[in-house]
Amino acid sequence: MTTKTMFLTGASSGIGAATARAAVAAGWNVALFARSADKIEALAGELGAQALALPGDVTQEAAQAEAIARTVAHFGALHAVYANAGLGATAMGTEAGELANWREMLDVNIWGALLSAKLALPHLKETKGHILLTGSLAGRAKLKGSVYGATKWFIHGWAANLQEEVREWGGRCTVIAPGMVDTPFFDESKPQGLRPEDVANAVVYALNQPPTVNVGEVFLMPNPEAG
Repeated sequence: MTTKTMFLTGASSGIGAATARAAVAAGWNVALFARSADKIEALAGELGAQALALPGDVTQEAAQAEAIARTVAHFGALHAVYANAGLGATAMGTEAGELANWREMLDVNIWGALLSAKLALPHLKETKGHILLTGSLAGRAKLKGSVYGATKWFIHGWAANLQEEVREWGGRCTVIAPGMVDTPFFDESKPQGLRPEDVANAVVYALNQPPTVNVGEVFLMPNPEAG
């Protein structure tokens, strides 16, 4: 059986790094894409021959195009792309929001994900592959003035439309939508949140379903009282 390959953005820490480890443990190759070259190179060293470090900026078309081309050249094919890179708001709401932060957040959360899918699709069509996107509970909730939440509403809506497109050639599209996750995304530790490994397990679950099954959305909520 041919080992499948996933291109993963935001791979340097948190959900991305945990997903890389879980995917390799499940038998996948992983191409690690993030701006922090030292972190993804260290992670690739940890994971061995099944991992490839590809430093780059998710908002730059040329960088993602080159990285995806290198992924296919190195591993032979592309079976999944996980657009996981994300950026949060520096201030809550619309009135208090910061314009420069919004611009960067839109570029990473929306434009970066669009680039990942657009550039990967020609390769995924060849393998009847899978597009995964990191959504959020914020993409289904009404949060007072939240621009970050609106970027995740976009992800959920676009993914539903994208699934209708890729269905035509046997492809799949999944949104992984966690509630609060204890990752470097937050300035302070969130001990009652989900672990990155919890989210990674959901990614592997969606990937490992039979080709005839598409998992449209996976919602994960913390349940700290059960611990």
